[in-house]
Amino acid sequence: MVLLSLLLPHHAVCRRHSINCTTTKDPLPIPHKFYQPGDLVIGGIVSQVFFLHNILSFVEQPAQTHDDALNQTVCHSSSSSVPKNYQHVLALAFAVKEINEDPQILPNISLGFHILNSYYTARMTFKAILNQLSTQHRFVPNFRCHNQNNVIALIGGCLSEISANINVSNLSKHIYFQFTYGSFLLPEDANKQMPFLYQMIPKEVQQYMGVVQLLQHFGWIWIGLVAVDDDRGNRFLRKMVPMLSQHGICYEFIIRIPKWSYIDEMIALGWKDRKNFEIVFESKANVFFIYGEPPSFQVLRMLAFVAPILGLPPLGKVWIVTSHWDFASMPLQRTWDTQTFHGSLSFSAHSNQPLGFHKFVQMVRPTWAKGDGFIQDFWENAFNCLLSMADVMQEDKESCSGDEKLETLPGILFEMNMTGHSYNVYNAVYVVAYALKAVYESSSKHRTWLHHFLSSISFNNTVGDTVHFNENGELVAEFDVTNWLMLPNGSVVRLKVGSLDPQAPAGQEHRHILFLFLSSSLQALPLSVCNDNCYPGYSRKKTEGEPFCCYDCAACPTGLISNRKALVFGIFLKHKDTPIVKANNRSITYILLISLHLCFLCPLLFIGQPGKVTCLLRQVVFGIIFSVALSSILAKTITVLLAFMATKPGSRMRKRMGKGLANSISLSGSLIQAAICALWLSTTPPFPDMDVRSLDEKIILVCNEGSNAMFYCVLGYLSSLAIVSFIVAFLARKLADSFNEAKFITFSMLVFCSVWMSFFPAYLSTKGKYVVSVEIFAILSSSAGLLSCIFGPKCYIIVLRPDLNNKEQLIRRRN
Repeated sequence: MVLLSLLLPHHAVCRRHSINCTTTKDPLPIPHKFYQPGDLVIGGIVSQVFFLHNILSFVEQPAQTHDDALNQTVCHSSSSSVPKNYQHVLALAFAVKEINEDPQILPNISLGFHILNSYYTARMTFKAILNQLSTQHRFVPNFRCHNQNNVIALIGGCLSEISANINVSNLSKHIYFQFTYGSFLLPEDANKQMPFLYQMIPKEVQQYMGVVQLLQHFGWIWIGLVAVDDDRGNRFLRKMVPMLSQHGICYEFIIRIPKWSYIDEMIALGWKDRKNFEIVFESKANVFFIYGEPPSFQVLRMLAFVAPILGLPPLGKVWIVTSHWDFASMPLQRTWDTQTFHGSLSFSAHSNQPLGFHKFVQMVRPTWAKGDGFIQDFWENAFNCLLSMADVMQEDKESCSGDEKLETLPGILFEMNMTGHSYNVYNAVYVVAYALKAVYESSSKHRTWLHHFLSSISFNNTVGDTVHFNENGELVAEFDVTNWLMLPNGSVVRLKVGSLDPQAPAGQEHRHILFLFLSSSLQALPLSVCNDNCYPGYSRKKTEGEPFCCYDCAACPTGLISNRKALVFGIFLKHKDTPIVKANNRSITYILLISLHLCFLCPLLFIGQPGKVTCLLRQVVFGIIFSVALSSILAKTITVLLAFMATKPGSRMRKRMGKGLANSISLSGSLIQAAICALWLSTTPPFPDMDVRSLDEKIILVCNEGSNAMFYCVLGYLSSLAIVSFIVAFLARKLADSFNEAKFITFSMLVFCSVWMSFFPAYLSTKGKYVVSVEIFAILSSSAGLLSCIFGPKCYIIVLRPDLNNKEQLIRRRN
C-alpha cells in the first residue's frame, strides 16, 4: 500500500471523471467515442483510456446493483489515459478528411468514422463492437437497429489482445473487414479462421531474424530475454530461443512481465515479482531483448522508478524491442526519469510524414470537433489541468485555457510527428477508400466484392510509399530500426538508423545500420559477452553447467600455439567470390595473406637453443618470406596506379595491364632476395656460436650471422621494397580505388617503416639474449601492422557490413 500511494497520489494524478453518460437502457455506455457521419462509416477501436481499478472484480458481493456498478465503472470511476495514443484517433480523422476533400478517390460519396475506446479490457472491447453493429443511442443485443451507421470496415486494435477480442466477436458474419494496426501473432490456420482480417504491419516473426542479425552486427552474444507472461510470450520464446542458439547467441536469463488491465493490478503484480526483476539489475549482460506491448513498458518504468528505493543499481543497458512497443507514458509518470531507456533500439512499424498532418495536429483544441469524446480526457491528462470550472473548484487544480500548444508536450506523452502505429491507421483508411473506389467502378456494388479488391489492392499513398498485401493479408513493408534518445528534459527523439526489409535477398535484409547514442552510463559501444576474449597463447575451455558462450581461458599445451591469425585467411576463402575479395587481383591477395601468416611463424626459428639448421634458416627464411609479402604489396600498389593511367585516352598502359604484370613484379622482387640469401649461404653462412663477452661469468649460446654485411643487405633490400611501396601507394592514395586499397597500403607501410627504423638502434644497442627478443618483436609488430591495416577494413566489410560488399558499391567508389 505504501508503494501504491507513492505511485498514485490520488489528488495529483487521477480523479473521478464527471463525463455525462446518456441515460438510456444501455447498462454499459462508452463515453469515450468520436462519431462523424458519412455515407459509409469506418469503425475504429483505440486504446487510450484505462481504469485504475476494477469495481466488478467478482471477489466479493458488490454493494450496488449490477447495472449501477457497471455504469459506475465507466462513467465515474477513477481512470487515466495514455495521451500519446490520441494520435491514433487524429490519424484516422485526418485520413478521412483528406479522402473526402479528394474528388478523385470517392466522388459523391462521403466517408465517416465511429471510434470507440477499448479500455484495455475484453469486456469493454466486446461492448464497443456491439456499439459498432447497432445505432448510436439504442442497445439491443443480437440486433442491428437501423442502417444509418453503415460501418464498412473496422480498424483496431493497437494491442494483440484487443485485436484478438475484436476478431472473436464474429465480425465476418456481418461482412466487416478488420484492419489491425499493431502486431498480431496469428494462428497457423489464420486464413480459414479470419478470412476478413488484414494486418497493417508485416508478419511479426519476420522481426526475429532481424534482431538476430542486429545482435550479430554488434557482436552481442550474451543477452537477457524479457517476455510478457501469456501465450504470445510463450510462442515468442519457443521460436526465439532456438534461433538464438543456431546463430551463436546465448541468454543469461528469461524474465516474464505480468499482464495487466488495471493499474492497481499492474502495481500488485509488479511488486509481487520484484525479486525476479532484481536479476535484471544485477545482470552481466549489457543488452536486453524485450517482447511485450505498451502495457509491459509501464511495468518496466515502474521498476526503474522504485529501483533506487530498493537499493538497486541503475540500469545502463541497451534495450532492443519489437514493433509492439511504444515508449508512451501515463500522466502520473511525466516526472519519472527516462534515462534508463536512453539509446534503445526498436524494430518499429515503418512510418512517414503525410503532408499537412503536422499542421492538422497543431489546430487541435478542446473544441476542435463536435462529438470528440476523447479530447477532454486527453487534454486534461496531457497538460495536467481541468477544463471544467466545477472540477477546478472541487479539486483545487489549475484550469485549462484551451490554448495550450501540443508541441510543448514531451515526446513521452505526445508526438507531433506521425508514429508507426498512427501511420498504419492512416494507410488502413486509404486501403478501404481505394478498395471502395474499385468496387464502385466495377459492375458489382455488393460489399462482399470488397474482399476481392482488398486482397489484390496496390497503390502509392500520399507520401509515395507502396501499400499492398501478401496472400495472407499481411502488409508488405519494411521495419524501421529506430534509435530512441531520451533527453534529460523529458523529450523523446526517434532517429531512424536503419531498416529491415523482409523481402530482401538473404544477407541484405538490413541496410544502413548506425548506432548513434547509448545509455548515459555506457558512453561507448558496449560489449555483451559472457567472457572476455582469451589472450594469445590461451584457448577456450568449456565451462560445465554454463551456456556454450561461456568458457574459461586455459593456457595452450606445450608445443602448441593459438591459430587466431588464420581466421583472416579463412574469411577471405569463404567469401572468395565477393567483390571486395575479387577486386585488385585475388591471387596476389592470397599470396600476401599466406606470406603474412608465415611471417608470424618465423619467430619460432629464433626461439630455443641455437642449432646448425636453425641458424642457417632463421634469417634466410625471414628475409625471403618478408620479401614475398612486400613484393605482393608493391604489385598491388603498382596495379592500382597503372589501372588509372590506362584509362587516359591514347595511353599505352592498357596493353601492359593484366594479372601477368602483378605476378611478375611479385616473383621478381622475391627472386632478388632469394639470390642475396643464396649468396650469403654460399660464402659466409650463419653458424652456432658462444658469446663469452657480453656477460661476466656466463656463456650465451647464439647464432653468429657469419657476415653482418650480408645480414644488413637482406634488411636493406626489405627496406627498399617498403619505401618504394610507400611512395607508389602515397602517389595513388587520392585515386578513386575500390575500397581505398592504396590508402590502406600507405598506412601499412608507415607502420612497417616505423617499426624497422626503430629496430636498428635497438638492435645495435642490445646485447646477449635480448638481441633475439628485439628482432622477434620487430617481426611480429610489422606483420601485425600489415595484416591489420590492409585486411582489417576488408574483414569489417565482409563480416559486419555485407551491404557494402556488392558490385554497386564497387562502381560507386570508383566513380
